[in-house]
Amino acid sequence: MHEHAYGPSETGSVVLDLGGETGALIVHTGRDLHGREIEISRGDDRRTHSAVRERRVRDGSFHSAVYPDLPAGVYTVWWDENTPAGTVSVHGGAIAEFVWPSSGFGVRS
Repeated sequence: MHEHAYGPSETGSVVLDLGGETGALIVHTGRDLHGREIEISRGDDRRTHSAVRERRVRDGSFHSAVYPDLPAGVYTVWWDENTPAGTVSVHGGAIAEFVWPSSGFGVRS
């Protein structure tokens, strides 16, 4: 996994294209993962990654990695190169959510 220094993402700065067989995924993390790139994959597909960033919203802020424009399917969220953190189902027209495990592994979709 890679780490980068990204500034916060302001309200309305992430556009998600939802509909048909296209969905999106949000991986919620703690601030300790800020800048870390988290990989996901669907089946035997190649992995894709997104950086954890601070997301500022009207009621405060949170940290997450956002994966827009995903084909519907079951995705593996990778803890590291060899270890899955869990799986999540992405459905067309919807936003799936996965909570990064702080100890052990857990999934929310």
